[in-house]
Amino acid sequence: MAEREIPEHYLDGYARILADVSATGRRLTRAEIESRRALGEQAADAGHGLRALVVTHLAAARAAWPGAPGSADSTLAAVQQVIDAFAEGYERAQRLAVRQEEAARREFIDDLLYGRSGLGRLVERAERFGLRLAHAHAVAVAQGPAAYNEGGAVPRQVEQALTTRFGNRNVLLTTKDGRLLCIAPGHEDEILPYFAKQAHAATDGGRVAIGRPQPGPGGVVQSYEEALRALELAERLDLDQPVLHATDLLVYPVLTRDRQAMADLVVNALGPLTTARGGAQPLLDTLTAYFDSGCVAAEAARRLSLSVRAMTYRLQRIHQLTGADPSDPAHRYMLQTAVIGARLLDWPNMEL
Repeated sequence: MAEREIPEHYLDGYARILADVSATGRRLTRAEIESRRALGEQAADAGHGLRALVVTHLAAARAAWPGAPGSADSTLAAVQQVIDAFAEGYERAQRLAVRQEEAARREFIDDLLYGRSGLGRLVERAERFGLRLAHAHAVAVAQGPAAYNEGGAVPRQVEQALTTRFGNRNVLLTTKDGRLLCIAPGHEDEILPYFAKQAHAATDGGRVAIGRPQPGPGGVVQSYEEALRALELAERLDLDQPVLHATDLLVYPVLTRDRQAMADLVVNALGPLTTARGGAQPLLDTLTAYFDSGCVAAEAARRLSLSVRAMTYRLQRIHQLTGADPSDPAHRYMLQTAVIGARLLDWPNMEL
């Protein structure tokens, strides 16, 4: 693509400065430097490329090179000062534009996720960031060991990877509460898994949760909240998967929808474990490992660094205390559900 033609007013006063400096050997005045910076800011705001602007200045210097005797060194120094001041103004305008864009994106995300703007205005602003809120969208949330800020190294790295792979596919990457968010069209099945892969690597092993595609203007909020709940569940349940899908975790919100009923189940089924020597936690960990290993005692023992004999003894002790046998299919579902509830409700650390 050909470069846009550079308007001549960005060179206003340039030839006069070169002629005067060549004749006198002086340096540029403060007013002259500031005028170059101002022109650089104007050029950046107008969308001209810095490379083309520098080339234009060099070409103008050749054309306006003073014919009268003078110091070539002084003239070249003036060219350097002019271009340096012009580039400084250009870069200052770009930094300001980036900060304004980041602020606008943060404000839009806050309004989108917390409903602080009228629907019509929200839809209009969303189009600026490539979102069509009438369509379904899905949200992925990445959480790492450190908080991530807009414009930071990690968001830039992940955004560059997404842009390289998918180009412009109406994807919005941003940060919220120290986490990295990716909002993508609900029908684009490849984008969020790829984001999860890149974010997991960029966040030094962080965890990513992907919400389900949800339709309409409120769909982004619903999918975002699903992803947040998935991260919370993973922390409570000590899940070790680097990528979580809200679809795979739907059973847990169902189990805790009636919190009081779940609390009653935990207390009735597991309460007797609190009378064991050492408290309930070691036996609760035993049940967790047993169920997570598919009810294979040898595998559960390996996970807990126990002998199979010690594992068998613990399972027998649980049977004695609770009256429920973990190896009996008739008792297993009730015990496993109670164990899940205990992890979700942080029992026995928290009173129910």
